[in-house]
Amino acid sequence: MTPKALDGLTVLDFSHLLQGPFATQLLADLGADVIKVERPGSGDLFRSLTFRNKWVGGTESPNFLAWNRNKRSLALNLKSPEARAIVMKLAKTADVVVQNFRPGVMKRLGYGYEDFRVVNPRIVYCSGSGYGEDGPYVGRPGQDMLIQGLTGIMAATGQADNPPTPVGAGFSDQVGAMNMVYGILSALLWRERSGEGQEVKVNLLAGMLAHQNQEMVMALNFNEDFQRPNSGIGHPGMDAPFGTYPTTDGWITVAMSPYAQLVGVLGNDALMRYNDPQTLFDKRDEVWRALAAETGKWTTAALIEKLLEADIWCGEVKSHLQAADDPQVRHLDIIKSYTHPSAGEVKVVGPAIGMSATPPSIERPAPLVGEHTREILLKSGYSEQEIDDLISDNIAGEPPAS
Repeated sequence: MTPKALDGLTVLDFSHLLQGPFATQLLADLGADVIKVERPGSGDLFRSLTFRNKWVGGTESPNFLAWNRNKRSLALNLKSPEARAIVMKLAKTADVVVQNFRPGVMKRLGYGYEDFRVVNPRIVYCSGSGYGEDGPYVGRPGQDMLIQGLTGIMAATGQADNPPTPVGAGFSDQVGAMNMVYGILSALLWRERSGEGQEVKVNLLAGMLAHQNQEMVMALNFNEDFQRPNSGIGHPGMDAPFGTYPTTDGWITVAMSPYAQLVGVLGNDALMRYNDPQTLFDKRDEVWRALAAETGKWTTAALIEKLLEADIWCGEVKSHLQAADDPQVRHLDIIKSYTHPSAGEVKVVGPAIGMSATPPSIERPAPLVGEHTREILLKSGYSEQEIDDLISDNIAGEPPAS
């Protein structure tokens, strides 16, 4: 098999829902052995949540399948002393612990950083939270949309005469996942140099603010908030023509482009009355409506062709299914599939990075709850009888026999 960049790295993954599981999936795609520690029977909460009450293969949540490939599942009742002994035995040879419970939960259960550090001083322990480990919001639920609302991105998205608009994906959680991986890999590099592990803390609130730094710098230094436009202008700080425009059969986007060149393509010289930088901002909604009246006379394909010929920065607006069938997406070969033991064929988006010597890949489907409990415990030195006893005592769990 092709070597992976993180071969030999063991991750104990106590995370659930999106932020932590996406982070550990990224590590697993690169070869890390991610042991997903779940509650016996029910497992990760995302196993029971789905969109539109639809289940892949009739049984599996697309939300769970999206973030948990390439992992093994160990089902343990973490409140039992016997389960804690199992975890700490695994921790002696593990490299990374990841968790995103509310602050204090893991510590109360005996699985805090200091608990792991006692058995393995080289451990890298990464915690993800909504608002940090303390402070006035520490008791609040740290959910993605709530964070979008608190950090300015929702107030800056959408049209002024409509409600603030959340991003149409779990953006805060996904930014948090990337920050987790960034912190973990940095800590592992430090460990190689120093021999010491450390604790990494990531929170969604700080992550979303950091990823809007250009907007924050603008607002903070001029003491002015962005005002959303009333039209399809694509950013509250931008002038026309930046935004989305209708066509006879869909929508297109136009980014930073010379206004006169755009007018030349559309063929209406009267639009040149707006060709002044301050006017293009002050009257951006009016400009948008005037441009939209012209773009609406074209098909998407015809307009995109002419705009590209004029070196206008533009693109089509596509749905998820249309995006999957896009010629560049097909060329990148990023839409993959794997066979799941209960869901059958599962189509997914594959790893998004390329590596010449150690390319990431999909080796395992998302696991069933406890699918690898026996395999993991056998490798850790437990006998078949000991494992049977742990399962019968509801300390450990595995999937029911099919």
